[in-house]
Amino acid sequence: MVLYFIMNIAIVGATGLVGKMFLEILEERNFLYNKIYLVASKSSSGKQIKFNNQNHVVLTIDDILDKKIDLAFFSAGSDVSKKWAPILAAKGCRVIDNSSHWRMCSKHKLVVPEINSNVLTNEDKIIANPNCSTIQLLMVLNPVHKKYNIQRVIVSTYQSVSGTGQHAVKQLENEERGINQDRCYQHQIHRNVIPQCDDFEENGYTKEEMKLVNETQKILDKKILVSATAVRVPVLRGHSESVNIKCSKPIDISELKKLLNSTEGVSFIDQDYTSKYPMPLDSEGKDQVYVGRLRKDLTQENCINAWIVSDNLRKGAALNAIQIGEFMLRKGFLNR
Repeated sequence: MVLYFIMNIAIVGATGLVGKMFLEILEERNFLYNKIYLVASKSSSGKQIKFNNQNHVVLTIDDILDKKIDLAFFSAGSDVSKKWAPILAAKGCRVIDNSSHWRMCSKHKLVVPEINSNVLTNEDKIIANPNCSTIQLLMVLNPVHKKYNIQRVIVSTYQSVSGTGQHAVKQLENEERGINQDRCYQHQIHRNVIPQCDDFEENGYTKEEMKLVNETQKILDKKILVSATAVRVPVLRGHSESVNIKCSKPIDISELKKLLNSTEGVSFIDQDYTSKYPMPLDSEGKDQVYVGRLRKDLTQENCINAWIVSDNLRKGAALNAIQIGEFMLRKGFLNR
């Protein structure tokens, strides 16, 4: 255990929503380190952030290039990750990246620790954190696939504004107060639903929708067919998903409920024909992925419907990355 204390870590994007969540969870889980460097853009350089009862000065990424850093958590966007992750990795730093840039690169692992941490080796320098919506979806799909062999998934997401960032949160808060300015989205989000998350691709799907397709196949099984619709809703925090799952084997609902309840990181909320089911408010600040409204699809054999909810800033982002770091620590990949 003493070896862990000599590790130096960095949070790149420390002033953003996910960056702040990194700090909160690191403190909660008593993540062991020697020094921590908080990194953000030049506009935030020099500001102070209190962490573990100490004030830390925010640095730029240039400021840390001459430091010995063993592990860096990136959450500053694809452009920053594309440029700087390889530079830090070349200096011997392990990078766990929360952007989309490295996810579909064949040279880099895409990891949800409860599902496929076994793919990580001591040779991995840049590890990709999946999309928030993908993580919570696969936490439920994984045990179902192992038991019943999933063939096809239809998923509609109901994604909170915090998934876009602070600018989107500010837009919703402004519109709730009747202030209609400095928009993050093209459309009003207060009292509205926007059937678009991220930019459109040539096939008519958005990037967010294609992440669900591609990341599911890379992590779980390339044979699983996925059709996705991603929607932005006026919720501050917590993503929800309506999921239709078709399998090759008959599904016993009672058996599946027990299976989900025994799955690490998953909590099944049984409605018993009452108004008991997971909602975004239930997930806020929680590490679990919640699933409920489990029922057979009456139009298809071996097919079920489910409702999945998770805190997109925690398990959907910072927590998953920290769990990857903890796994690497246990395996000795970070010990000098």
